[in-house]
Amino acid sequence: MIRFFNTLSRKLEPFRPLDPGKVKLYTCGPTVYDYAHIGNFRAYIFEDLLKRFLKFMDYEVIQVMNITDVDDKTIKGAQSEGLELEDYTKKYIQAFFEDLESLNIDKADYYPRATEHILDMAKMITGLMNKGFAYRQDGSIYFRISKFPNYGRLSGMDLAKLKPGQRTEADEYEKESVQDFALWKTKKEGEPFWETDIGAGRPGWHIECSVMSSKYLGQTFDIHCGGVDNIFPHHENEIAQSEAYSGKKFVNYWLHCRHLIVDGEKMSKSKGNQYTLRELLEKKHDPAALRLLLLATHYRKMLNFTFAGLRQAEASLQRIRDFIYELENRKFKKEENKDIPKLVEKTRKKFIEGLSNDLNISVSLTALFEMIRRVNINLAKEKLGPKNAEELLSLIYSFDKVLALLPEKEKTSLSVDIEEKIKAREKARAEKNYELADKIRQELLESGVVLEDTKDGVRWKIKKSK
Repeated sequence: MIRFFNTLSRKLEPFRPLDPGKVKLYTCGPTVYDYAHIGNFRAYIFEDLLKRFLKFMDYEVIQVMNITDVDDKTIKGAQSEGLELEDYTKKYIQAFFEDLESLNIDKADYYPRATEHILDMAKMITGLMNKGFAYRQDGSIYFRISKFPNYGRLSGMDLAKLKPGQRTEADEYEKESVQDFALWKTKKEGEPFWETDIGAGRPGWHIECSVMSSKYLGQTFDIHCGGVDNIFPHHENEIAQSEAYSGKKFVNYWLHCRHLIVDGEKMSKSKGNQYTLRELLEKKHDPAALRLLLLATHYRKMLNFTFAGLRQAEASLQRIRDFIYELENRKFKKEENKDIPKLVEKTRKKFIEGLSNDLNISVSLTALFEMIRRVNINLAKEKLGPKNAEELLSLIYSFDKVLALLPEKEKTSLSVDIEEKIKAREKARAEKNYELADKIRQELLESGVVLEDTKDGVRWKIKKSK
């Protein structure tokens, strides 16, 4: 049975989707005012792990990830560069999709943009006004929190802190503050606006997600994810306006991941410790190793990013790659090891048990690496058969449907030039010209080809670039 920690109930709960075999999942996407940093991708990797595991367990998953392309931040950024909002956000939207591909994050079914759903937002706001949950003040429209008695269930915020008449137009505000929040902001000089039935203006940030999630997933859906910083006010406000409008429960399971810090400190541009994915890739760090680092810490624990930790992830990833290489390239004896099928089933069980318990990835990864350790002992003793190797490879590749650390099968052929160099080295060795053989070996290494001299002859493999 799969269990998740539900922020709404503050306890582990068995996962039971609304429709058996189908999961409706909403994951908070980017606000496209800058390039996404590794803290953002901590959340996106957690959400990807969740989705991939549910698919691994034979659920059909319908995922929606929104793109916030109009809010205070995007407008401020466009103004500072003297660009139209669409022109400003376009490059960051494109960069976001490129980054998703770099980290092998599975594509969502829908990526709705806020600017494409303005009329839907105006419709929901009209409905909230008709029900008395929203009111107009100085041209803008606000949600009346005092009208919604369940406000604060998700965050634990005390509604008694609300001061009547206190309102905010800011998309993000003090975490200790409970205020009526803007659903619609009246037209302002120098800001983009839309003409709608509720007047000229633009939406507040919170209404955007309520509209886009319900449009694609229905008024009640299974799982809503995000970072802990979204719990209040954003997700709290989503619940209030969605349930006030529909009269139905908004979301059954709320999953939130903790922050990422860098070298034990809060990440910020002023400290110089805020890294975008692009900056790390420019330094030749392996994106698959970065993915492993971001997913290897349980999502409800703080993740401390360090470059030492990234090097350790690179080493762990190389262990997996080397293991696969051995299984795919070693010449095995015909005799099979009868203990391997038991080890495979034990590992599969542990892997699934870990992730079924609130995505406890550390249990699953421990099971994987323990299996690699035990099989490597058998490899060293030549106690493995070809069917054993096939079974182990099948298991690894099935796990990778969840972990997504391995590329598509790499080419198993070399260029003619490389093959000629390998032959030249073999000839040099046969002639005992070891100086030339070592020189050719170094040239091949610099080209990314690693040679291994074995009793069965020379073997090669591709070295991952750093």
